[in-house]
Amino acid sequence: MEKLSLDNFLSAGTDAESARYRILASLKRYSDDFDRNRLYPNLTELIALKSSLEAVVNGKSKLLNDLPQNLKEIDLANKKLIFESPEIPCTPLDKVIELIRWALPLIVETIAEGTQIYDFVEENLAIKEVGIIPFYHDEGYWLVPDNKASLLHLIRFSLALYDSETDKYRTLKTKILKTVEQTLVKRPPESIKLELIEEHQELPNPATFVCETDLDFPFVETIFPVAKRKLMVRLAA
Repeated sequence: MEKLSLDNFLSAGTDAESARYRILASLKRYSDDFDRNRLYPNLTELIALKSSLEAVVNGKSKLLNDLPQNLKEIDLANKKLIFESPEIPCTPLDKVIELIRWALPLIVETIAEGTQIYDFVEENLAIKEVGIIPFYHDEGYWLVPDNKASLLHLIRFSLALYDSETDKYRTLKTKILKTVEQTLVKRPPESIKLELIEEHQELPNPATFVCETDLDFPFVETIFPVAKRKLMVRLAA
């Protein structure tokens, strides 16, 4: 699916009507994916786009406020000068701003659809400890089911700290070690943890978690990214 981007708006100054049709068609595709319970990367794309569009609108407003104003009249009674903003002819940028202001409520509405699904998945998904969690738990193992495909992913995770010019942030790296079929009689997580310790002896006492959910939503687009965010919250607690 072709994603909706800032370029769709910046290149629409000459033909706003066609741009509106294209934007509506793109938002319909995002909404259709949400109807199929496919959250990512659609939700993050729309949230980032909303921020970019708001920055463009706010930047235009700031530009107009910073323009030199013309003296309109002198109020002798109140002893003050009255200024007015100069008239600016309509430019392609004005059409872009108009298009953005038209589209923003529709984008917000579509984001709300995705957010509602996200909240539902998060409420129906639990991150639980397997055995005793050691003091150092920035790396370890994680068991995540793909109920739609009847699979269980055995994942190694590690937390990493990154520095930017303005802030520090943490990210969760994951690597699927193996994928096994879910059977009618499910193996206990403790048994799988012991198996992983035997196979990967560099972590003799690993922090291990299991994701529990009955949802059969798409794994890559929904279950895994929502569970990953929830695990990060758990590790930071």
